[in-house]
Amino acid sequence: MKTLKSVTQPDLAARPYRLSVQRVMTASPRALYRAWTQQFDLWFAVPGSVRMQPEVGAPFFFETEFKSNDAAAAKRHPHYGRFLRLLTDRLVELTWVTGEGGTEGAETIVTVELKAAGERTHLRLAHTGFAGEAARDRHQNAWPMVLDHLERQIGGRSARPG
Repeated sequence: MKTLKSVTQPDLAARPYRLSVQRVMTASPRALYRAWTQQFDLWFAVPGSVRMQPEVGAPFFFETEFKSNDAAAAKRHPHYGRFLRLLTDRLVELTWVTGEGGTEGAETIVTVELKAAGERTHLRLAHTGFAGEAARDRHQNAWPMVLDHLERQIGGRSARPG
């Protein structure tokens, strides 16, 4: 368990809005770490859109797809970032940049802490660096649904070799 190298953190001084969500997951810390670093297309991203290497400083890209109730078709949402810290089976910290309706182009930071809790895992997600309350609130509402989906897709599954 190590951090591969250090990288420059985004300056969040002018972007003070943050959120935090926690939950107990049925998947192991190992399975959840893999989900966040190597298996985004199993639970979050559009399959085939992920370009991600779990290395500190390495940039990544993926797309999500969402259809609002009033839209005729689903819309793709590009996500960009880079890994800031990786501690195998314990911590994933990455920057998170999306456009309109997301982070509004701000380079935010998502920190996922994983701690074994018996047969389960305590997951704490912090998302910091929002420029405004509206972007923070959208993510405050979205992350619990995203974690529910992660639980349905990865929960109880043993980590597959990768």
